[in-house]
Amino acid sequence: MGALDNIQEAVDVLQQLGLKEYEAQCFVGLSQLSSGTAKKLSEMTDVPRTRVYDAVRVLESKGLVEIQHSSPQKFRAVSLSEATETLRDQYDARVDRLHSALDSIQMDTNADESSVQEVWSMTGSTAIETRTDTLLKQAQTEIVLVIADESLLTDRLVAKLNKTDKEVDLLVGAITESVRTHVQDVIPRATTFVSGLEWLQEGDTDTGETAIGRLVLIDRSTILVSSIVPSTGEEQAIFGEGFGNGLVVIARRLMSQGQFTADN
Repeated sequence: MGALDNIQEAVDVLQQLGLKEYEAQCFVGLSQLSSGTAKKLSEMTDVPRTRVYDAVRVLESKGLVEIQHSSPQKFRAVSLSEATETLRDQYDARVDRLHSALDSIQMDTNADESSVQEVWSMTGSTAIETRTDTLLKQAQTEIVLVIADESLLTDRLVAKLNKTDKEVDLLVGAITESVRTHVQDVIPRATTFVSGLEWLQEGDTDTGETAIGRLVLIDRSTILVSSIVPSTGEEQAIFGEGFGNGLVVIARRLMSQGQFTADN
């Protein structure tokens, strides 16, 4: 990635964190200078000079820029570590406010509560890994996890599994013996097995068929099954809960078959 690409990436991320375009451009511009005037900053960023002053005032109010009241005025960005910490605090504060606001909204008790037989879908490894984390925390008696795609055995997942309640049975299946050995090494308390479900790896980039990525079964009542799209590498998942849910029943039988095959 070239310098211009990095600059644009920084501007884009700052906008995602809540800055307006001119504010983001001015901050990135100032991060490349020890200090600068409105004229200099306008020339660097193509932000109109009159708008530079407005943008810098907002950045100052956010704790990202300092102003020297000389003639002409000079501006400088705070250090990178200070800026990232400030932005992180502001972002976390917004997330906390969102959580508080949503948590205070009363659920409609008249809504249909037949979720026991429902299946939901989600897309993206980040969302799926976050849901997996949530399920692991909710486990009361048993966690069964089958890793069909080794790339999904991330450091984050390993850490979460190692932090699960020691009173909860933890069974982790892998497609190959080598992966099973690796799992046993990094998650010592887990009971590991080779799944015996070879079809989990049958994704085909030529035919466009997907391959199973992960299967998570919590307390024999909640299931998450993900797949990897060969052409894009994107992870997709379906999620269901309830002991009588057909998806849960099928997954339990498949996982049991995998463990039986491994033990015999």
